[in-house]
Amino acid sequence: MKAVLSTLSEQAAKCFGDQVALIVGERELSFNQIDSLASCFAAGLQKSGVQRGQVVILHLPNSWEWIVAYYAIARLGAVVVPANFLLSIEEIAYIANDSGAVAIIAPHDRCESLTGALPQSEGQAPMLFIALSAGDGASQTASHFVDFGSLLEAPPMPVVDVEPDDLFTIAYTSGTTGNPKGAMLSHRNVFMSTALTATVHVRRPGERVVSALPFPHVYGNVVMNACFLVGMTLISTERFDAGWALQSIERYQATLFEGVPTMFYYLLMHPDLPGSNLGSLTRCTVGGQTMPVAKIDAITTALGCPLLELWGMTEVAGPVISHSPYLPSRHGAVGLPFPGVEAKIVAVDDPLRTLAAGESGELLVRGPTVMRGYLGNAAVTASSLLDGGWLRTGDIAKIDAEGYVHILDRLKDMIITAGYKIFPAELEQILAGHPAVAMVAVAPVKDELKGELAKAFIVLNPDCRASEVEILEYCRKHLASYKVPRSVAFVDSLPRTSTGKILRRELRS
Repeated sequence: MKAVLSTLSEQAAKCFGDQVALIVGERELSFNQIDSLASCFAAGLQKSGVQRGQVVILHLPNSWEWIVAYYAIARLGAVVVPANFLLSIEEIAYIANDSGAVAIIAPHDRCESLTGALPQSEGQAPMLFIALSAGDGASQTASHFVDFGSLLEAPPMPVVDVEPDDLFTIAYTSGTTGNPKGAMLSHRNVFMSTALTATVHVRRPGERVVSALPFPHVYGNVVMNACFLVGMTLISTERFDAGWALQSIERYQATLFEGVPTMFYYLLMHPDLPGSNLGSLTRCTVGGQTMPVAKIDAITTALGCPLLELWGMTEVAGPVISHSPYLPSRHGAVGLPFPGVEAKIVAVDDPLRTLAAGESGELLVRGPTVMRGYLGNAAVTASSLLDGGWLRTGDIAKIDAEGYVHILDRLKDMIITAGYKIFPAELEQILAGHPAVAMVAVAPVKDELKGELAKAFIVLNPDCRASEVEILEYCRKHLASYKVPRSVAFVDSLPRTSTGKILRRELRS
């Protein structure tokens, strides 16, 4: 079997047949049904003019349509751009122009909005809009508009032959430092990320997975693909809700729940948690951001199963470092590199100087899931991909004597106070240990004398109270004086990305 995504749904159908592959709401689809729909949709794409190697933007919420379209694009040998459903029209337009997309699959109203946002060059073929639902208006009959359902009426087509190193995905970063960059991922990159994740987490046929991770995100994408590779049932929804998660775990006797830290925090705070039957869970996985040890301990106690921390990023197609059920757990570390993946720590000011075990610096990784580079951005690619295939991650980390990787913070999130370097994640680890704290984020505020000062933004546990004086006194007991936040704000919620990651950059303002 080739390390390609084009045959994944077909192989899943052959191996797992009528077993339920996906549950979204009350809709259930088997592996056979999804592969059959994907085969017809691929033929419909081809009939509409989409060819192998051309770029298609997939801009839908978590749904069966997203999965069918994804495997159809793969089956056709085309290139998929998974675009998060919460992106604005302007952001989608930028991605469409940057990627050279020939088609966009989106809800009808989004397609209508995009028609005026995309500039049309003379002699250029018009963008093909594949609209999920029919709407009113003249544009519905325009030649460049096609109804999603009509493509499912095409006769099925065979899988187009592709090679493992062919481009499969252009995954756009969040764009925290300017316009988003398109990470070019091959079939091999995505397949190996999926296979290694399934192996390290010991995913088995017949298991049931509850996850609201967005399918376009590399973490959610790997969770989805792993279900098709291994033969697991995925229970998903358009947007995370803690009540839905608890009900789904109990109703479907789920063996695995997967999410980002804030999803677990909301589970801990939910009033239905104490009365929920979660005994079917054998393990959970968490990634996207570092998680305070105090919260990990609370979650493992509340859910009654191990919480496997992991680390990954868009540029490596998903997780590449993780804990495993059969390896010793190290709370506070994100685990060990996957088989075939190497990691090392280098000096922040000199990526060619490797540091010793226990020293802090920038994390570099290399292996079969590392991207080709950034689309149309040779300069940034050259600064990110070093000789020997090493990828600069931008994360400050250390590797202990046993090889476990500890993520300290993002390099760009570091706060410098009067010359002292402060990592927000370290402060968040301490603050999360206070019994009244449910969620916390630390961000810098400007100061004329010291440059930047750390400020803590705290969501309190239900029915708990705490004062700024109490919180700061707690910090003084556990932190060096220069690391203690200079102020505290108590808030009802923290700004988050569509995947649930806390947006520190929004707290800066």
